[in-house]
Amino acid sequence: MTKYVRIFGEISGHPEKTHYSTREEVRRAGLHAHKQAGISGTAHEGADAIVLNGGYPDDCDYGDVVIYTGHGGQDNGKRQIAHQSLDDSGNAALVKSQLDGLLVRVIRGYEEESEYAPTNGYRYDGLFKVVRHWFKTRDDGFRVCQFRLVKHGSAADVLDSDIPHDSLQVADDDPTKSTGPAGRSTVTLNKVNRSAAVVRNVKKWHANRCQICGQSVDLPSGPSSDVAHIRALGAPHNGPDIEENALCLCPNDHRRFDNGALYILNDLRIVDALSGAVEGNLRIHSAHKVKVEYIQYHRSCWVDQ
Repeated sequence: MTKYVRIFGEISGHPEKTHYSTREEVRRAGLHAHKQAGISGTAHEGADAIVLNGGYPDDCDYGDVVIYTGHGGQDNGKRQIAHQSLDDSGNAALVKSQLDGLLVRVIRGYEEESEYAPTNGYRYDGLFKVVRHWFKTRDDGFRVCQFRLVKHGSAADVLDSDIPHDSLQVADDDPTKSTGPAGRSTVTLNKVNRSAAVVRNVKKWHANRCQICGQSVDLPSGPSSDVAHIRALGAPHNGPDIEENALCLCPNDHRRFDNGALYILNDLRIVDALSGAVEGNLRIHSAHKVKVEYIQYHRSCWVDQ
């Protein structure tokens, strides 16, 4: 058997939309390391590819946006019998790709219940970016890892990875009329507007100081901060863009919060998920009423409650 060499990005001689009859052909092409497993990668290197082929019923395929379920916890009959974990090498590989910005090849198979899947065999469908991960508790009580991937260079990637998948419409420009660089598309966006007032209010109320650590980022233009949504706006979370669902955070704590290193209890105590220690209380302002239901939702994405 030919030794697999992990390469991130495009594989020479195998452009997007190339079709393969079997998983072995996909492996020999250098697109994916395995003949059965869905995730190609390691915790140390990151994930270079995934296969969408009906492995988990929790997957959702929207074309340029994919909600992909991680690996683990199934028996030979594909029944979920245990929780998934980020200790699994495949799941850890996808997290590594998210945090390091490594692009992931997506291969769709004929067994995936999706209008974007091929009718037979397997098809390489381009490079995707992992933009978020979380845990989902299924109806059977088991928790699975999920990953949101957006196609590199698509409208979902270029505009905002948090835009719901069904808000985008793309029409190819007529090349005979184009005066700009080749390969560009006209994008029509039909969505609820992201509120500049929400960002402005939350930052003003907290004077650009992080509600977790109390620090701000000092720039020549003045103090700066991020506004993070507690319940994410994009599918499948679909949180509201309101002040009650937003926090003023520094960039470090924003990244920790979005990736499950921090969560908040109902009494607004902040917990370091890695140590279990309480770091303190969420800083509050009388005008900023954070809703407990959004805090509970965020916590449910990371903690088995």
